[in-house]
Amino acid sequence: MGKKSEREIALYYLKTFADTIREPFVILDHKLKVVGANPSFYKQFGVKKEKTENQFIYDLGNGQWDIPKLRDILEKILPSNKFFSDYEVSHKFKGIGLKTMLLNARQLDSLQYILLAIEDITVRKMVEKKLANYTRNLEKGVATKTKELNARIDELSKLNKIMTGRELKMIELKEEISEMKKDCKKT
Repeated sequence: MGKKSEREIALYYLKTFADTIREPFVILDHKLKVVGANPSFYKQFGVKKEKTENQFIYDLGNGQWDIPKLRDILEKILPSNKFFSDYEVSHKFKGIGLKTMLLNARQLDSLQYILLAIEDITVRKMVEKKLANYTRNLEKGVATKTKELNARIDELSKLNKIMTGRELKMIELKEEISEMKKDCKKT
C-alpha cells in the first residue's frame, strides 16, 4: 500500500465521521460530485452507494436531486459564504413522496470538499401544520363562544335592569301605599 495523500486521509476521516451521524450526510467535491454519503442517506432516500458516488448531486435518483433551491444554495450562496445553516427545501421524490429538509453545508477549501447534512423535518412540518389548524379552529371556537357569552351577558344585564327597575318600582309603590294608609288613618 502506497503512501496516502493528506487529502485521501482527510476523506477517510470525513467518511468515518459521516458514518456515525444519524442524519443523512453527503460529501461533495468542488465540482458537486458525490464523494461519499453515510448509511442514513442511502436508507432515507432509497439510493445505492454504487449509483451515488462519483455522480453529480443533481443526477442522483434519475435527476430527482436537481432541485432549484438546492442549486441556488450550492452554486450561489455556498461559494461566497463558505457555509449555510437551516436552509429549508421541500421536494417530492418518486417512491418516497414529499420531503421537507433542513440543509446545512460547509465548504472545506483546503480539501476542496463540501459537507452537506440533511435533516428530514417532514413529520415535524406536518405536526406544525396540524397544530396550526387546530389552534386556528380552537381560536374560532373560543371567539364564537365568547360572542355567545357576551350576548348572554347583555341579555342578563338587560334582565337585571328590568328586575332592578321592578324592584325599585315595588319599593316606591309600597312607600306610596304606606303613605296612603297613613293619610287614610288620619282622616
